[in-house]
Amino acid sequence: MIGSALLNEHKVMVQGITGHQGYHHTQQMLEYGTDVVAGVTPGKGGRSVNGVPVFNSVAKAIKRTGATASVVFVPSIHLKEAGVEGIEAGLEAMVVITERSPVHDSMNFLAMARRHNVAILGPNCPGLCLVGKSKVGIMPNRIFRSGSLAIISRSGTLTYEVVQALSNAGLGQDVVMGLGGDRLLGTD
Repeated sequence: MIGSALLNEHKVMVQGITGHQGYHHTQQMLEYGTDVVAGVTPGKGGRSVNGVPVFNSVAKAIKRTGATASVVFVPSIHLKEAGVEGIEAGLEAMVVITERSPVHDSMNFLAMARRHNVAILGPNCPGLCLVGKSKVGIMPNRIFRSGSLAIISRSGTLTYEVVQALSNAGLGQDVVMGLGGDRLLGTD
Protein backbone atom coordinates (compact mmCIF):
# COMPACT_ATOMS: atom_id res chain seq x y z
CA MET A 1 0.00 0.00 0.00
CA ILE A 2 2.74 2.48 0.84
CA GLY A 3 4.16 2.35 -2.66
CA SER A 4 0.94 2.97 -4.52
CA ALA A 5 -0.25 5.68 -2.12
CA LEU A 6 2.97 7.64 -1.70
CA LEU A 7 4.56 7.27 -5.11
CA ASN A 8 1.71 9.03 -6.87
CA GLU A 9 1.70 12.79 -7.32
CA HIS A 10 -0.13 14.51 -4.47
CA LYS A 11 -1.21 17.96 -3.45
CA VAL A 12 0.72 18.30 -0.20
CA MET A 13 -0.06 20.14 3.02
CA VAL A 14 2.46 20.84 5.77
CA GLN A 15 1.21 20.20 9.32
CA GLY A 16 3.26 22.50 11.55
CA ILE A 17 4.18 24.89 8.72
CA THR A 18 4.74 27.91 10.98
CA GLY A 19 7.43 26.24 13.10
CA HIS A 20 11.11 26.62 12.21
CA GLN A 21 11.45 23.21 10.53
CA GLY A 22 8.09 23.40 8.79
CA TYR A 23 8.90 26.86 7.44
CA HIS A 24 12.38 25.95 6.20
CA HIS A 25 11.48 22.63 4.61
CA THR A 26 8.35 24.03 2.96
CA GLN A 27 10.63 26.42 1.12
CA GLN A 28 12.95 23.55 0.15
CA MET A 29 10.06 21.38 -1.08
CA LEU A 30 8.67 24.25 -3.16
CA GLU A 31 12.10 24.85 -4.71
CA TYR A 32 12.28 21.15 -5.63
CA GLY A 33 8.92 21.34 -7.42
CA THR A 34 6.58 19.80 -4.85
CA ASP A 35 2.95 20.91 -5.11
CA VAL A 36 2.62 22.32 -1.58
CA VAL A 37 -0.90 23.75 -1.50
CA ALA A 38 -1.56 24.33 2.21
CA GLY A 39 -0.14 24.56 5.68
CA VAL A 40 -1.87 23.82 8.98
CA THR A 41 -1.13 25.33 12.37
CA PRO A 42 -4.06 25.65 14.80
CA GLY A 43 -4.67 29.29 15.69
CA LYS A 44 -2.59 30.67 12.82
CA GLY A 45 -5.04 30.34 9.93
CA GLY A 46 -5.25 33.24 7.50
CA ARG A 47 -1.49 33.73 7.27
CA SER A 48 0.80 32.47 4.54
CA VAL A 49 4.25 30.88 4.66
CA ASN A 50 6.44 31.03 1.56
CA GLY A 51 3.28 31.91 -0.37
CA VAL A 52 1.42 28.87 0.98
CA PRO A 53 -1.90 29.60 2.73
CA VAL A 54 -2.13 28.52 6.38
CA PHE A 55 -5.32 27.01 7.82
CA ASN A 56 -6.42 26.23 11.37
CA SER A 57 -7.38 22.63 10.58
CA VAL A 58 -6.59 19.82 8.17
CA ALA A 59 -10.26 19.51 7.20
CA LYS A 60 -10.44 23.18 6.19
CA ALA A 61 -7.16 22.90 4.25
CA ILE A 62 -8.45 19.87 2.33
CA LYS A 63 -11.77 21.55 1.58
CA ARG A 64 -10.13 24.74 0.27
CA THR A 65 -7.13 23.24 -1.58
CA GLY A 66 -7.82 19.60 -2.39
CA ALA A 67 -4.73 18.44 -0.49
CA THR A 68 -4.39 14.63 -0.45
CA ALA A 69 -1.20 14.12 1.58
CA SER A 70 0.63 15.79 4.42
CA VAL A 71 4.11 16.07 5.80
CA VAL A 72 4.09 16.34 9.59
CA PHE A 73 6.44 18.71 11.46
CA VAL A 74 4.82 18.82 14.90
CA PRO A 75 6.38 18.25 18.34
CA SER A 76 6.26 14.59 19.38
CA ILE A 77 3.67 15.22 22.10
CA HIS A 78 1.27 16.45 19.39
CA LEU A 79 1.87 13.70 16.82
CA LYS A 80 -1.10 11.55 17.79
CA GLU A 81 -3.44 14.55 17.66
CA ALA A 82 -2.08 15.71 14.28
CA GLY A 83 -2.17 12.19 12.89
CA VAL A 84 -5.73 11.50 13.99
CA GLU A 85 -6.82 14.87 12.60
CA GLY A 86 -5.30 14.03 9.21
CA ILE A 87 -6.84 10.56 9.09
CA GLU A 88 -10.30 11.78 10.13
CA ALA A 89 -10.15 14.57 7.54
CA GLY A 90 -9.54 12.06 4.75
CA LEU A 91 -5.86 12.32 3.86
CA GLU A 92 -4.57 9.46 1.68
CA ALA A 93 -0.95 9.60 2.85
CA MET A 94 1.19 11.16 5.56
CA VAL A 95 4.96 11.57 5.78
CA VAL A 96 5.86 11.89 9.46
CA ILE A 97 9.12 13.72 10.15
CA THR A 98 8.40 13.97 13.89
CA GLU A 99 10.64 11.74 15.99
CA ARG A 100 10.48 10.18 19.45
CA SER A 101 6.72 10.16 19.78
CA PRO A 102 5.46 8.36 22.88
CA VAL A 103 5.15 4.67 21.93
CA HIS A 104 1.48 4.35 22.89
CA ASP A 105 0.62 7.47 20.89
CA SER A 106 2.38 6.01 17.85
CA MET A 107 0.64 2.66 18.33
CA ASN A 108 -2.80 4.28 18.40
CA PHE A 109 -2.13 6.63 15.48
CA LEU A 110 -0.60 3.93 13.26
CA ALA A 111 -3.37 1.42 14.04
CA MET A 112 -5.98 4.02 13.11
CA ALA A 113 -4.12 4.76 9.86
CA ARG A 114 -4.15 1.06 8.94
CA ARG A 115 -7.89 0.79 9.66
CA HIS A 116 -8.56 3.77 7.38
CA ASN A 117 -6.10 2.70 4.64
CA VAL A 118 -3.97 5.81 5.07
CA ALA A 119 -0.35 5.27 4.00
CA ILE A 120 2.15 6.44 6.62
CA LEU A 121 5.86 6.93 6.05
CA GLY A 122 7.69 7.31 9.37
CA PRO A 123 7.64 8.44 12.14
CA ASN A 124 11.16 9.84 12.31
CA CYS A 125 11.74 9.66 8.57
CA PRO A 126 13.50 12.02 6.16
CA GLY A 127 10.71 11.65 3.62
CA LEU A 128 10.34 10.62 0.01
CA CYS A 129 11.79 11.97 -3.23
CA LEU A 130 10.60 11.23 -6.74
CA VAL A 131 13.86 12.43 -8.22
CA GLY A 132 13.48 15.38 -10.56
CA LYS A 133 9.74 15.63 -9.83
CA SER A 134 8.86 16.23 -6.19
CA LYS A 135 10.14 15.79 -2.67
CA VAL A 136 8.20 15.53 0.58
CA GLY A 137 10.36 15.78 3.67
CA ILE A 138 13.77 17.00 4.76
CA MET A 139 16.21 15.41 2.30
CA PRO A 140 18.72 17.93 0.90
CA ASN A 141 17.73 19.09 -2.60
CA ARG A 142 21.26 19.08 -3.99
CA ILE A 143 22.20 15.40 -3.52
CA PHE A 144 19.95 13.77 -6.14
CA ARG A 145 20.73 12.79 -9.71
CA SER A 146 18.03 11.42 -12.03
CA GLY A 147 18.39 7.76 -12.91
CA SER A 148 16.84 4.35 -12.36
CA LEU A 149 17.86 3.28 -8.85
CA ALA A 150 15.53 3.04 -5.86
CA ILE A 151 16.97 3.68 -2.40
CA ILE A 152 14.99 2.62 0.68
CA SER A 153 16.46 3.02 4.16
CA ARG A 154 15.59 3.46 7.82
CA SER A 155 18.41 5.94 8.44
CA GLY A 156 18.11 9.50 7.18
CA THR A 157 21.79 10.38 7.38
CA LEU A 158 22.92 7.13 5.76
CA THR A 159 20.35 7.68 3.02
CA TYR A 160 21.89 11.07 2.24
CA GLU A 161 25.41 9.60 2.23
CA VAL A 162 24.47 6.75 -0.12
CA VAL A 163 22.53 9.01 -2.48
CA GLN A 164 25.37 11.55 -2.60
CA ALA A 165 27.98 8.82 -3.26
CA LEU A 166 25.86 7.27 -6.02
CA SER A 167 25.23 10.68 -7.60
CA ASN A 168 28.95 11.49 -7.49
CA ALA A 169 29.66 8.15 -9.21
CA GLY A 170 27.17 8.98 -11.97
CA LEU A 171 24.49 6.57 -10.74
CA GLY A 172 21.14 8.31 -10.57
CA GLN A 173 18.02 7.57 -8.58
CA ASP A 174 14.34 7.37 -9.47
CA VAL A 175 12.93 7.02 -5.94
CA VAL A 176 14.54 7.68 -2.56
CA MET A 177 12.52 6.76 0.52
CA GLY A 178 13.35 6.95 4.21
CA LEU A 179 11.15 4.56 6.18
CA GLY A 180 11.85 6.09 9.58
CA GLY A 181 14.00 5.40 12.58
CA ASP A 182 11.47 5.14 15.41
CA ARG A 183 10.59 1.79 16.94
CA LEU A 184 7.13 1.69 15.33
CA LEU A 185 6.72 2.49 11.64
CA GLY A 186 3.72 3.06 9.43
CA THR A 187 4.79 0.88 6.52
CA ASP A 188 3.39 -2.62 6.01
